[in-house]
Parts: sequence; C-alpha cells; structure tokens
Amino acid sequence: MGGGCAYITLMKKYILSFLGGALVLGAAIVPRSTPQAQAAPTLSDPSVVPNNVVQMKMSFAPVVKETAPAVVNVYTSRKVVRQADSFFSFFGRGVPRERTVRSLGSGVIVRSNGVIVTNAHVVKGAQELRVILNDRREYEAVIIAEDAKSDLAILQIDTKGERLPILPIDASNSLEVGDIVLAIGNPFGVGQTVTSGIVSALGRTQVSDLASFIQTDAAVNPGNSGGALVDMDGQLVGVNTAIFSRSGGSNGIGFAIPGELVRRAVDSALSEGKIIRPWIGARTQGVNSVMAAALGLDRPQGAIIDEIYPKGPADKAGLERRDVILSVDGTDIFDDSGLKFKLATFAPGHKAKVKIWRDGKLKTLTVRADIPREIPTRDTITLDGINPFSGLTVVNMSPALAEEMDFDPFAKGVVISALSRGSLSARYRFRPGDVILDVMGSEVNTTAQLQNILEEYEGERSWTLNIERNGRVSKSRIRF
Repeated sequence: MGGGCAYITLMKKYILSFLGGALVLGAAIVPRSTPQAQAAPTLSDPSVVPNNVVQMKMSFAPVVKETAPAVVNVYTSRKVVRQADSFFSFFGRGVPRERTVRSLGSGVIVRSNGVIVTNAHVVKGAQELRVILNDRREYEAVIIAEDAKSDLAILQIDTKGERLPILPIDASNSLEVGDIVLAIGNPFGVGQTVTSGIVSALGRTQVSDLASFIQTDAAVNPGNSGGALVDMDGQLVGVNTAIFSRSGGSNGIGFAIPGELVRRAVDSALSEGKIIRPWIGARTQGVNSVMAAALGLDRPQGAIIDEIYPKGPADKAGLERRDVILSVDGTDIFDDSGLKFKLATFAPGHKAKVKIWRDGKLKTLTVRADIPREIPTRDTITLDGINPFSGLTVVNMSPALAEEMDFDPFAKGVVISALSRGSLSARYRFRPGDVILDVMGSEVNTTAQLQNILEEYEGERSWTLNIERNGRVSKSRIRF
C-alpha cells in the first residue's frame, strides 16, 4: 500500500462528521464543549475525540492517493448501420448510413500486468476498446471474459512489461452497514471523480437474479459503472454497477458488486478463459410468509428446493425436494438470488456446508459446488431427408449448454443451433435457439430420437410439432 498506510489506519479509527453543533463518532454524539473533546486521541484509545486543528483536518486524501491510480476510464465504440430516411426510401432506394456509437465507463486494475475488471454492460458489443490510465496514457484493450448475469468483464492491456498500480480486492466479506466507502470513477465523462458515503445496506438481491449487491449512498452516476468502491483500508470492496433513479442521476442509491464475487470472476477468467458460475443442480425459490408457516419456520427465510437435477451435486449430496436451504458456509440465505450469488463465489469443486430445514428439523449436509455438466453430450448433427427439418443443425440440451445460451438449466429437448439458407427448413421460420420438444406426438429428448422420428415419417405431407421459443411453448402443424 505504501507510506500512506499508517495515516489511512489512523484516519479510519478517528473519522468524524459534523451534525449540528455536535461531533459524531461512531454511534455516539459528543458536544464540542464536553471534557471528552479535550483528550488527545491515541491509537490505543480510538473513542476519544481529536482536540486540535491538525487532527480535525483528517481527510480522505491519503486513501484517494493510494487507490485512484488503479482506477481507469474505459471507452468503447461500435459501428451501427441503419437505413437512411429519405424521399427515395419510399421507393426502396434508401441509402444505408453508418454511424459510430460511443460509450464510456470505468474500470479497476486488479493485476499489475494490466488485468482490469469492469462491468459487462460497459463493454457489450464493443468493436473498439480503449483504456485510459489515471496518468492519461492510453492502451487498446481486449476482453478476456465477460458474464452478463454477474455484469462483470475482465480486460487485458499490454503494458510491455511495466507493472501498474493495483487495487487489492477485499473478499473477506467483513463490510458492515454504516462503514464509510469511496466511489471512484468517471461520471458523465468529466474525468476521474471521487465521492464518499456509507454502506446503506448489504445483500440487495432485488436488482438482479444473481448478485447480492452492496447499496451505498455515495454519489454514483452514468460513467461510474465499472469503477471502484473502496473502504478506508484502501481495498476494493465492490465494483459500482447501477443506480436507482427516475432521472438517471444520483439520488443516493447506488449498487456495487461485492468483492468476493469480483475476485472469483477474475480468478476464473485468468485460469479458465471464461467466468464460470458453479451450481448444485437444484431449482429453488425464496420462502414467503405463507410457506414459512406451512413448513414450521418461525419467519420467512431460506430458499426452498422445487426440483433436483438427476445425478447433479444436490442429488449426490442427499438434498431433497422441499428442503429449505438456510445457509451456505455460514452465510445466511434469504432467497434464490442470494443462493446463486453465494455459489458464484466458489471455485468449481468447492465443498460447501449447507444447513437445511427438513421436516421440522435442522440438518447440515456437504454439497460439492460444480460446473454444469454436458449430460447428455451435444451430439451435433445436421438433419437431411424429405421433411420440414432438413437443413437444421441440432444439439442435445444439457445444463452446460443451457449455461452458454442463457437457458433454464433444467430445460430438456433438442436445440436448433443453426439453419442452412435455401434448405427445406428455411421455409418454415425456424430460428437458432428454438427447442424441439416433440414431433408427430413423440417426445424428443435427444438428437438420435429426433433423427429416428424423421426417418419413420419420411415423406409425410403433414407434420405436428411442439417448439419452445423464448420460454413459450407453441404447437404447430406444417403442411409440407
């Protein structure tokens, strides 16, 4: 951390704020005229209020000097082609126009060789990606890995061997409501800006279905996305990701992705080339007050298991339907999002202690968090023959494929991965991502089953099928 560490530690212990005519220290409000205000503070007695101008001038400057050099600006651009609006467009002769869409955000250097973490939404669709350091140097960047669900992306710049300043990630999960934090980023593109506030809440899961966000009242505005949320020890406790505001500006409610998830995403990207989120093979939902009463719980808590994937980690560990997961490795679980977040912080293969509520009793089981597996295997084939499916390339659905395609991991069936132009199937509005559930009244679970059905009904003029698209199942009849 450097020479500012001692000052940062001292400042953390004696940080003061003014409330009317009183000094506020921790939870105690001490009037300026009290005897306590005359005592000189020492490291061994942090509860005493400073009594001179030098001590009163404690500021965030030492923390900022230590941390700001590791916060960068992230600029992206992409070209968009659209049909020009003109008189000639009425006659089908409009000339396409190309324009460049630019966006900005922030990022944090987490490895001295130029590894940077930012938000996935900051770099989404970027064709050109540039990073500007605190000292104004510019670098081209490449995306190592990105994950829309956690809204994290890991970038790499070529430093030519130079070691850059970094922000150490605090993954200790020791942050508390009321802790002072600083948000550092590039709001509105005006340049690096520091704002201060406190941790307003922890474990906010209503913002997305995965992350368990830190809520802060430090001013966070557009452009802060991907920037740093740091504590008074100068550690990265979160990556700023969203604001809650009707106007689009800061209204005192900002959200940050916790450090423990950030650290796992960085480690996964560097070791695997992608951000891996383990699962336990259980579909869950949060427990409401009605469920809690029926299950014999004294209050709504935990995530109840609705379905278990056969031969998945939960099945192997002995978890059952209607079990309520109350905690994982000592972390209380309040809903489905909180459970997904906790699992996402684990490395594949981690053996977690899971406390459950089953039939009115508490039990503890060990569950091995693992990556979704490709069961059954993809078995990619391109269909042919005299049938409306000829020309489709299909694969077997599996938890691993569902993870890649952002599908329900419990989905079954055969997925269309591609279709050939000019083929027979091109006439019937099939789309990549469609899941074929059954054909001619026969359930389809594998590509082999589908191929057998097509061979059996080769040359038929009328075909019935069920297809799932975007979560909706439709029944169709094709006249071939």
